[in-house]
Amino acid sequence: MGMELTVRLPSMHAGQIEVASDPARFKVLDAGRRWRKSSLGVILCVETALKGGFSWWVSPSYPMSQVGWRMLKGLGRQIPNVNKKEVDRMLEFPTGGFVQVKSADKPDSLRGEGLNLVALDECALMKETTWTEALRPALSDKKGKALFLSTPKGRNWFWHAFLQGQDTAVQDEWKSWQFPTQSNPDIDPAEIEAARNTLPERVFLQEYMAEFIEDAGLVFRRVMDAATAIPKNEPSVPRGCVFGVDWGKVQDFTVITIMDVYDKSMLALDRFNQIDYQFQVKRLKTLYDKYKPAAIIAEQNSMGEPLIELLQREQMPVQPFVTTNATKAGAIEALALAFERGDIKILNDQVLINELQAFEVERLPSGLLRYQAPEGLHDDCVMSLALAWQGTLSGTGLGIVEVAPAIAGGADW
Repeated sequence: MGMELTVRLPSMHAGQIEVASDPARFKVLDAGRRWRKSSLGVILCVETALKGGFSWWVSPSYPMSQVGWRMLKGLGRQIPNVNKKEVDRMLEFPTGGFVQVKSADKPDSLRGEGLNLVALDECALMKETTWTEALRPALSDKKGKALFLSTPKGRNWFWHAFLQGQDTAVQDEWKSWQFPTQSNPDIDPAEIEAARNTLPERVFLQEYMAEFIEDAGLVFRRVMDAATAIPKNEPSVPRGCVFGVDWGKVQDFTVITIMDVYDKSMLALDRFNQIDYQFQVKRLKTLYDKYKPAAIIAEQNSMGEPLIELLQREQMPVQPFVTTNATKAGAIEALALAFERGDIKILNDQVLINELQAFEVERLPSGLLRYQAPEGLHDDCVMSLALAWQGTLSGTGLGIVEVAPAIAGGADW
């Protein structure tokens, strides 16, 4: 290899230093969001290249890999005589070493190199074969090292790697660490407490406490504990209820959930499909005349917009809800929190209960969370209930309060 170059790298907090200084060949870092996992990987890749070594920083997807590339370019500008290759997303150092950013969504690009170090960023989102079939062989020529960096995603192969690092019999090769978000001294503890108070417990334990949660994909807990509501033909006080409406026509169902604002309990559930728009509006109008809700929270997306216009012509108190990944996440997380705290009562309706118990969350390669029913199943009852719950959060059903946003992805220094 070429000469060594002395450069002052960014400062690290105590947890980062502990991981970086350990001599283990394969290091598994399980850490909460915003712990600065990504920056640790970038720093160690640059450090390897400054000593003349070859290193890769690998992320689950191309958009996420841009995070590492921005960090690397920022460091590269501070080091003399670095050759930046934008197309290849590579920095070549005067020592003869290099750092290159790769993404796991192109497996063929991860073959053929002899590497001294590979940092797998958010590797719980990668397929295990990315490591076993592509990256592990690339370390064999130089007996290179690997750094596994991630927030957990249930108990998948990243969990197995973590357990291997806990085995004292192999700690000359493997070692693992678990750090919650709060161990990053740059994170305001008040932010963590705010997340604890607004996120479902499982989401908080996984994303902030870095715990490997069994069945982590499931969203709603204590569903049966909440199934104590008794159907009623009227709310506890006049205009003391709200409707949540999730539209459907052919494959999906239209579901109308009627929720008492004061008792926080379901009064009724109406579920139907394969009927035309005009009939759906008439069916809703019949329920409106019966319960006289203070507000109707109705999904606006797609077919919802013309239906909402029809409802408004009937002088019904409709509040449109535009569903995006972020607004859906906020509504679902608020509903999940209500179940965990015992704030809500639902009808013991088997279709509703089945949907709630099957509903899943998936962390996307972008780092955002996506809430959805399993493939082939419905989530119409879940969404209708979530919209009705939004109406209860204001206390009167006359407005919708803001709810916690989806957890953002990305990384920072």
